[in-house]
Amino acid sequence: MKKVLITGGAGFIAHHIIAYIIKNTDWEIVTVDRLDISGNLNRLNEILDQFSDKDKKRLKIVFHDLKAEINSQIESAIGKPDIILHLAAASHVDRSITYPMEFVQDNVVGTVNLLDYARKLNHLDRFVYFSTDEIFGNAPEGVSYKEYDRYNSTNPYSASKAAAEEFCVAYENTYKLPIYITHTMNVFGERQHPEKFIPMCIKKIRDGEVITIHSDKTKTIPGTRHYIHAEDVAEAIYFLLKKDIKLETDFGGAKCPKFNIVGAEEINNLELAQIIADSQGKELKYEMVDFHSSRPGHDLRYSLSGEKMKKLGWTPSIKLTQRIKQVVEWSLNNENWIEL
Repeated sequence: MKKVLITGGAGFIAHHIIAYIIKNTDWEIVTVDRLDISGNLNRLNEILDQFSDKDKKRLKIVFHDLKAEINSQIESAIGKPDIILHLAAASHVDRSITYPMEFVQDNVVGTVNLLDYARKLNHLDRFVYFSTDEIFGNAPEGVSYKEYDRYNSTNPYSASKAAAEEFCVAYENTYKLPIYITHTMNVFGERQHPEKFIPMCIKKIRDGEVITIHSDKTKTIPGTRHYIHAEDVAEAIYFLLKKDIKLETDFGGAKCPKFNIVGAEEINNLELAQIIADSQGKELKYEMVDFHSSRPGHDLRYSLSGEKMKKLGWTPSIKLTQRIKQVVEWSLNNENWIEL
């Protein structure tokens, strides 16, 4: 039986991964979380309700802020994990623009503290660092960034994630840690924070309010994303952990494997809002807003190539429109999760 350490387990993506692992494996899970604005124990409480008492006992929660080193007491509480999935991160772009040093501490220092802990483990199978599409910056029309393309961070959040990613590469090179790096795009799903675009749209459309659609300077071209459901992300991570992957190096000897976990369909935010409105049988009221003027440090289009994962044998199994309708229906039946 394996033991997996998941950081930020009460967060949005991580709690979906915990549910997936409990459902599909016999692994023991330890989650480290400090329970700030991103963490919510109610997420874990709700997902555990679907499992038996025996399965519930496979999850252990350890309270710790990764800005502090993992000392001997925390090490003892965690035990000896075979796998580490590092999802804990500060991720609010607007806040990073106002308080950039907070993101250096949370995302860079926190990651290095976890890496230092990981390099003391004698039998670590895998360390997976969750990075983001935002490290590559805005993607011009027709461009989808591959795993090893250059960074072009446009805000302190993405810069902190890129810096942490490079520390992971360095620890793989220096200490031979078995690290995988993943880049995920806009993830959505049940129990997401209501400030995020999809739950915010669900609530505003329900209440007949106007949706703000960020666009180009002409206010005619909306921003686009490859949205992906959190359950699909969990499935992709499990696929990577189970798959026997032949590692390749480039001409410079880079060895740390990177993988883009991408939704199969690109969709603009106006189309997405319309699907949400149609799912509720409601009229869509919207306003196009110049995104640069209203939200400096944000990008109009993000796009990653999912070809590498596709060649390995993984793509999302459920269509985006079906996933969106699933989340709309769930949110309207669980309205406490879309209320600020």
